[in-house]
Amino acid sequence: MDPGLGREGHGPYRVLRGVQDRRVKRALAAWEDPEAAQRARFSDILGRMQGTRFAADHDLDRVRTLEEFRAAVPVRSHAELRPWLDAVARGDRGVLTQDKVQMLLETSGTTGAPKHLPVTQAWARSVGDAQALWVLALIRDHEALTRGRALTLVSPAVHARSPGGLPIGSNTGRIYAQQPWWIRRRYPVPTAVFALPHPLRSYVILRFALQAELTSITTANPSTLLLMCRQLEAWREPLAEDLAAGTLRAGPAEGLDPRLRRRWERKLRRCPIPDDWRPAQLWPLASIQCWRGGPAAYFADRLPAAMGMDPASPIPIREVGVSASEGTFAIPLGTDWDGGVLWTAGHVLEFVGDDGRARGAWQLEVGEVVRLVITTEAGLARYDMADRLEVVGRCLGTPIVRFVGKAGRYLNIAGERVTEAQVSAAMSQLSQQHGLHPVGFTLRACGGDVPHHELWLELEGDLPGDLPVLWDQALRAQNVEYAGRR
Repeated sequence: MDPGLGREGHGPYRVLRGVQDRRVKRALAAWEDPEAAQRARFSDILGRMQGTRFAADHDLDRVRTLEEFRAAVPVRSHAELRPWLDAVARGDRGVLTQDKVQMLLETSGTTGAPKHLPVTQAWARSVGDAQALWVLALIRDHEALTRGRALTLVSPAVHARSPGGLPIGSNTGRIYAQQPWWIRRRYPVPTAVFALPHPLRSYVILRFALQAELTSITTANPSTLLLMCRQLEAWREPLAEDLAAGTLRAGPAEGLDPRLRRRWERKLRRCPIPDDWRPAQLWPLASIQCWRGGPAAYFADRLPAAMGMDPASPIPIREVGVSASEGTFAIPLGTDWDGGVLWTAGHVLEFVGDDGRARGAWQLEVGEVVRLVITTEAGLARYDMADRLEVVGRCLGTPIVRFVGKAGRYLNIAGERVTEAQVSAAMSQLSQQHGLHPVGFTLRACGGDVPHHELWLELEGDLPGDLPVLWDQALRAQNVEYAGRR
């Protein structure tokens, strides 16, 4: 596929494309020759590791090539890298990289303890370059986004300190706070609102958003947007009261700190009360950005109806790409893209197939499903993301991949190997064919003389009496091994 980042287009795109010219040229060169780009990135990252505790532990002064690096450093999980990461959190320097660690990003861990991931200037630049290209392509496709306001739902940029005094926060909040001024001026919600506790945070966000002309909403998980739809309905009366008065005093806002209320009410105004509280009827939305792959597909499929879109001309829902707190790995450059092009000008990306062998981006073939392993400018070395990606195409010389699900997260008590993505797809099929409207659901495996699965769900509406049979049929259709074991 063509990245479509040429100089031609509408006025705002041409201006932004001119500003981004050097970045675009670098990206195009990396996508034309992913092997050269990745080996150059490896040399840069290896240089940042030299002289560190990690380098000494792995004898990296003898390493010159990516192949030698693979032989010297095993693929590790976050838990296995924790001794070095804990030293970074304590404030030790020169542990994973010689670059200064600016902050730590907190994300959920598989064992319950949160992950704390280092941020360096070089790492932030790599992620920022990828984000800028994604925004450039988004603006190219939707000129209306340059005229309205952009609601981006994030977590707080900083909420704690590590034992060594490093700020701890979220990657979404960090990116939000560091956007260029011309993007920040389009935010309708004051940044400090995202530090409020729920449900107060959600109420205040909606109060500010309701007085804005939103042309864009961005969040990672589409289930967040479904929650927004339910909150708009649940808080219709207090929101109407605050809109009519130009205040922030009703509903959950009754408990707002008076000092924050005084500060924020100066930004509020009286607004008409909506007749229809569904987002697509409230705002002139030109595009919605969220995950669409893997288990998120079920929730993304529900957005058009929940948000009140016109079936004849639904609002485009654009994939935000393969990314995490650890970095950005693939960038979608079009709403119709079934995945994103690997960011070969960023981190070092390796891919492990069923044979256990690690390969580079240039060695992948369309149709493969592989596990992602990364080495980053912030010092994560051969870090197992446990993300399963499917190669679905090529952009210039670089693979386009889509997120399938997390490696290892499946049910397998009798060889059925049911994945999250299959569970999500089965529920989507059930919803479409039988009119179910689950608010949320989960499936778990139960042992015993007769092992079985238990489906737990919350429904809008009545529970069909034949639901177990319907569910079994839907899951059989998604997984031939499940059907065989049944």
